[in-house]
This record gives sequence, C-alpha cells and structure tokens, in this order.
Amino acid sequence: MEALRKEIHDLTALIESINSIGDYRMTQKKEACNLIMRLKLLVPLLEEMKDLESEFAESAISSLSNLNKAILAAKALLKTCHEGSKIYLALESENVLLKFHHVYEQLIQALDDMPYSAIGISEEVKEQIKLMHIHLRKAKRTDTTQDMELTMDIMVVLSTIDNRNVDRASIERLANKLVLHGTEDLRIETLAVKNLIEERGQNTEGNQQILKILRNLKQVAGMEEETTMVDIPSSCETLSKSASLQIPNEFLCPISLEIMMDPVIVATGQTYERESIQKWLDTDHKTCPKTGLVLAHQFLVPNFALKNIISQWCKKKNYNFPEKVTTSSGSLIEQSAEIVSLVRKLSSTQLEVQRKAVTEIRMISKESPEKRISIAHSGGIPPLVQLLYYPDSTIQENAVTTLLNLSIEESNKKLISEEEPFAGIIEILQNGSICAKENSAAAIFSLSMLDENKAKIGSLNGIPPLVDLLQNGTIRGKKDAATALFNLSLNRANRGRAIEVGIISTLLKFLEEKNIDMVNETLSLLLILASNVDGRQEMGKCYVIRMLVNLIEEGTRKNKECAAALLLELGNKDPNHLMIAVRNGVYEHLVDLSCNGSSRGQRKANSLMDLMKSYKLIP
Repeated sequence: MEALRKEIHDLTALIESINSIGDYRMTQKKEACNLIMRLKLLVPLLEEMKDLESEFAESAISSLSNLNKAILAAKALLKTCHEGSKIYLALESENVLLKFHHVYEQLIQALDDMPYSAIGISEEVKEQIKLMHIHLRKAKRTDTTQDMELTMDIMVVLSTIDNRNVDRASIERLANKLVLHGTEDLRIETLAVKNLIEERGQNTEGNQQILKILRNLKQVAGMEEETTMVDIPSSCETLSKSASLQIPNEFLCPISLEIMMDPVIVATGQTYERESIQKWLDTDHKTCPKTGLVLAHQFLVPNFALKNIISQWCKKKNYNFPEKVTTSSGSLIEQSAEIVSLVRKLSSTQLEVQRKAVTEIRMISKESPEKRISIAHSGGIPPLVQLLYYPDSTIQENAVTTLLNLSIEESNKKLISEEEPFAGIIEILQNGSICAKENSAAAIFSLSMLDENKAKIGSLNGIPPLVDLLQNGTIRGKKDAATALFNLSLNRANRGRAIEVGIISTLLKFLEEKNIDMVNETLSLLLILASNVDGRQEMGKCYVIRMLVNLIEEGTRKNKECAAALLLELGNKDPNHLMIAVRNGVYEHLVDLSCNGSSRGQRKANSLMDLMKSYKLIP
C-alpha cells in the first residue's frame, strides 16, 4: 500500500511540475497546451486512488508505473518545446508532432490497462477518463500537416539558388513567425542551438540548415556573426572578452556587443551605441531590442555619464577604441540630398533625365536598408509606381526592379501596396523583357507576403502570366514564378485560378524533364495544389503516380521525401492512387526509404505503408 501511495504522490507531483514549465515555442504551442490540459484530467483519478483498499493496490501499481513512464515522456517533450531551439522545432515540426502522438499512444495504453471496476473508481471519474480517451484518440488521428507558409519561408531562406535582396523578406517573416527578431531572442536561440549541436553532433545536414537560418536571422537583426557555432559563448560575459582585456559588460552595446563610443538612452531606459540603435529604428522596428517593449518615442538621449566613465576606463587601461568606418553627418546629409534630388527627377518631363534617375536610384536601392527607407521617406514610391506604365521598356524594368529592392523592408511593403502597383507589375510580367519579367515575379512574391495582397493579385489576373513564365521562362524565371505561385496559392481562390490556366500540366512536365533542376520546387507546389479537388483529379492519373514511384526509387534524397509526401496526400483522399502505386512496385522503395531516407522521408514512407496496410494493399 505504501508503494501505491508513493506512486500516486510521484505522479501528482510530476503533473504539477509539468504545469509549471511555462510558455512554449510558437510552432508547438497549441499541441503543448492541449497535452497539459489532458494530463490535468488525470488528477481526479489519482485523488480517488489514494483511498484504495490494500487488496486492490497490486493490480493498480503496474498501470500506474506505465502511466508514470508516459507522463515522463510527456514532460521531456514539453521541456523541449519550452526551451529547445525554435528553428529546430520549426524544421522538425512533423517529427515533433509524431512524438506527441507517441505520448498519446503511451497514455492510452496505460489508461486501457487500468483496472477501474476492480478498484472501485466512481462513475463520475470514469466519465472523465472516458472523455480523456476520446480526446487522446482524436489527437492521435490528427494529420501531420505542415504550416505551408512556414515551410515556404524556410525553403526560400535555405535556397542557395539566388542571393537577391528579395530573400530578406522571407527571413523577416520567418523571424516574426518564430518570434526571433529581437537581440535577446536571438541570444537565447543561439544558446539553444549550441546545446542542440552538442547533443546531436556537429556535422549533420539538419544542423547545417539550422545554422544557416540562424545566421540569416542575425544578419537581418543587425547582429554580427563573430564566432562559429562550436565556440558560441555561453553568456554575454564571454562575448565581452578581448585577447588581453575584459571589458565591463555595462560598456558593451546590447546589439553590436562592442564597447560604446556614443552611448544613448532610449525610451525604456536602456542604453545602446547610437549607430546600432539608429539602424534598428531605421528598419521600422518600434520596440526596445533588449526588453522587447514598445518604445513610447524614438528620441535618443546622449548618456554623458556613461560616456565619461567609459572614457576614463579606457585611459586607465590604455585601451584604444577599435577602428570603425563611420559616416560623417555631412556625408549623410549629402546622401539624403542626393536621394531627394533623384526622386524629383523621376517625375521630370525629359526622358533622358527620368531614365538616368531611375537607373541610379535602382543601384542605390540595392546598397542598404537605410537607403531603401530613405528613398521611400523621400517620396520615391509614387513616381516609381507611375513609371511602371511608362512606354519605355528600360524605364519599366528599372522601376519594377527598384520596387522589388525597396519591398524587402517591411514598412516599404505597406507603402508600395498603398500605391496599388499590381496592375503595372502584372503588365510588365506579361509584356516586359526577360529580366523585367523575372523581377516582376520576384516583386509579386515579395509583396504577396502581405496576406491582403494575395487575393488582390489573383483578382487582377496575376496568375496566368506567372504560369506562362513558369512554362516559358529561363531557369531563373521559372524559379521566380514557382516561388511566387507557391505564395499566392496559399490563398484558396488562387489555387483554383492556377489550376484553371494549366499549372498542373506544366509542373508535371518538369517531373518528366529530369534535366531541369526544379523537381523539389515542383513537388512542393503540387503538394499545396493537391488540396484542390480538380488538382487532385489531374495529379491522380496513372502516369503521374508512376512518376512519383520512380522518384521515390531513383530521385535525390529530397526528391524522395517530397514525392512520398505528395503520394501520401493523394492516397489519403483516394485509395485508388495507392493501388496504382503498389502495382508499380512502390512498396520495396518505401521500405528502403523508411530505413535510409531523411527523417521526413522516413516518416512519410512509414505513414504510406500504414495507410496501404489499412486498405489491405500490402501485407
């Protein structure tokens, strides 16, 4: 009896400790909260079991022990979702969801084995446990679907095809989705990634993807990557060490982690290096990087007291400030005046003046976030939108490319959208030069990051010229069109529009033409289009299923997992597709994929085989 009481006490304490873990990472927050809610339903059962008579104790101890193992597994998973790397949790979202399902399975088994009648549990508690069973079984049957927007952003950020500025838009949206846009957020994430790498080993493919995303997020936030992940500092203090001298932590700017030469105070009372915080504010951030609080105002007050203390310390320690390339206020004024002058010339009545101005402003818009914001604040967006309609192909190309460059800044996206540029961009997409078409597609992708623009672009007939570029463009044009179409297809109506103008047949040709390096993009786009009944009908033809089987057999590692994911989506809706796949020998290839594929490929292969078994298509 004493053993039973101890088991019950341990279980109750375990559930209480889980309840106190705290907040969870965005990608698994809903699942984590649901699991905790279900675990709380166990408390009434445990309370009643405290009063069990000794003769029933033995029959319950084994079940309680299994329940303890299940709840320990739940705690370990919830702890990972609480303090683990957000990037890892996003990349492995399907795998993490499967771990939740495994926990549900353990809980169901432990509760099924509990001898309720023998130990005299009340009807009321039995009803609660029955309700919990229903919730657990329902959760276990939940499809492991991905957040398609998150998947798209990760795919673009990890892409090494093109290093154009438009990639920054995806990085920024990914940062917002993962809540990794502040300096403090990124410091915590860096430590979580360091711990992850120490656990998993350094040279895995997944780790390299995590590191690439982390570097991109840091660059967008203005944080320098000064160390390899192997040497990630364990605290701010270690970052502050130089080769021969440890600089006091309070002398370091929280953004750049360098000694402050011109410290200023923001509205929250935090102190930063003027140059670093000004860059942060100029890129449309409205919060304090260290505290995350919204700034009541953006005035920067010189911190003379700290500046004097730093100066005295430097003299005493014979410390020289590191050399920096700084821009004088005079040159800043000159640059601003230059931009204002060029913006005025965009509206000139002389063709050559306009052409020269838009060419120069296009080059300036590539240089830095500050200049992109300065062009917008100087009134450059309205005349650039007007130039989209100018009857001169060179001016049109420069105008749309400049808008593309400007659109990578989140604040500029909204300003550009307010000027209703979409009809002009779509016209250039239809009739412009090859380069102009490519940059128009990239601009549509960037601007469609704002959800309200997805529907607007579709309603203005922006889908057909993108499908045409997908069919007839250069390899870069095809890729630009594919990413834009993927983003637009997150809107249900746009999926139908794309299917109506023949996107499926175009994508299926890419699967046949193996010399075109677009298989992964094609499969990803087909996967989102498969949610449309007409799209599934066209994809479900025998020769398409045979192509997917062939890719699962002979494709690259990524091809195999994407083809398996698409076949699973089609098979879930119509078992006839699975029957065709089995007849074409998919089973042995799935067995190989389940053993040797990527983690996602293995999961998809196992899910496909389970589905086939449920329809008795395989033994």
